Order: sequence, then structure tokens, then C-alpha cells
Amino acid sequence: MGQRPDTGEEDNSDVRRFVERFALALHDAGVPRMPARVFALLLSTDSGRLTASELATGLGVSAAAISGAVRYLVQAGLVIRDRDPGARSDHYRLPGDLWYEVYFQRTPLIEQWERAAAEGVDILGADTPAGQRMQETRAFFAFFRGEMSRVVERWREHREQLRQAGELPG
Repeated sequence: MGQRPDTGEEDNSDVRRFVERFALALHDAGVPRMPARVFALLLSTDSGRLTASELATGLGVSAAAISGAVRYLVQAGLVIRDRDPGARSDHYRLPGDLWYEVYFQRTPLIEQWERAAAEGVDILGADTPAGQRMQETRAFFAFFRGEMSRVVERWREHREQLRQAGELPG
């Protein structure tokens, strides 16, 4: 599986089970099943980078299943498609600052929800119960969007502290 050295069938089996459990958690949160499996496998490899063939082999699925899954993940910004100079096949890798990228790619979606809620307030009327719920929804999205950059900055500071303490590589 990826760059992980072959340490025996039991270890590979444990990794496969972990990949499936992690993918199930992602699926339960709304990620389609096959993209969740591909993402979990990439996240679980030492290199964080695999070809479509390696993904298919690692998950025991067809190339067609991988094709749709990586298309979804690339569009969602969770995976980057690359090709080495002179290589014949693409490989798929995780972004360098994965969670930052995932987090900030959601900003336009949150802005869209905020605008939609503001439109709802205008249509429903700010003095109606439905309009008041929409106003609170709009206010929440505005607050959340404003807090996102602070949360990411705090994460970076915390990550650096963990690295200095030897709890994270880096």
C-alpha cells in the first residue's frame, strides 16, 4: 500500500481495515464512499502520493471506480493531480498544508450560504419568525467566515508548538 514497507500480511490487513474505518467515518460525514476510501488510502500512505493503478490495487477496485473518485476529490480540492516530466501516468497527492486548503476552499460556499440567508431575510421579512431564523443563520455564517482565518492561524501556532515539543514531525 503506497510507500509503506511490506511488514507482513497482518500489518497490511490492519492498514486496510483502518483505511476502511476512516473512509466510513468520512462517508458518515457526507463524503461519497469511493472518494472517501481513496482519500483515506492516500492519507494512510507514507508518500501521500499514488497512481490510479496503485489506488485501484490498494483498494481492490477497478480503474473506473478510481477515476470517478479522484475526479470528485480533485474538484473538492482534497487531492492534486500531478504528472512527473516524461511519465506516462498521473499520480494523485495530498496538498502540502492539507487541512488549511480544505478549510479555505469552503469559504466561497459559506459566503454563498450567507448571501442566500440574507436573501431569505429580505423575502421572509425580518419581523417574522422565519425571517428571524434566517437572520440568525446569516449572522452565524458571517461570524464563522470571520473566525476561519483566526482558527487557521491558531492551528499553525499550535502545530509549531507540537513540533517543537517533538509531538509532530517537521
